[in-house]
Amino acid sequence: MPENFPEEAKKIMNERFGHDTLISLATIDGNIPNVRTVNAYYENSSFYVITYALSNKIKQITNNPNVGICGEWFTAHGKGINLGWFCKEDNTIIAQKLRTAFSEWIDNGHNNFDDKNTCILCIKLTDGVLFSNGKRYDIIF
Repeated sequence: MPENFPEEAKKIMNERFGHDTLISLATIDGNIPNVRTVNAYYENSSFYVITYALSNKIKQITNNPNVGICGEWFTAHGKGINLGWFCKEDNTIIAQKLRTAFSEWIDNGHNNFDDKNTCILCIKLTDGVLFSNGKRYDIIF
C-alpha cells in the first residue's frame, strides 16, 4: 500500500495525540464489535496503551488483530499488537515515553508493573481520516 501521509497531517496528529489522550478503541469478538475508551499516546503512526494481557481487549485482538479507533476529529483502522510486559527490556524506550505521557496517573496504584500481565498494546494504524480547520486528510500509513 503506498504511503499517503502529508507533512501537515503528521504535524496535526503529533500535536493532537502525542500526549495522554482519550480514544475509543473498537475490537471484534466473533462478529460483534466492542468499544471502550482508553488512554493512549501517539507516535510514528501508532497509538500505545497500557493494559492487561488477560483483558477482553487483548483476548479479542489475539483472535482478530483488526481494530478501529476514534479520537478528536480522527477515525482510523489498524492492527493491534501486544508488545508484552511493560517492563520487558525490548519495551524500555516506549515504556519511558508512556511514563512521561501518563505521568499524572501512571503510578496511582491502578497499574502493577511487577505483574507480567501488565502490557503495552500497540495500535499500528493502516488508514484513517483526519479533519482539521475545514480540511479533510485521507491517510494511508
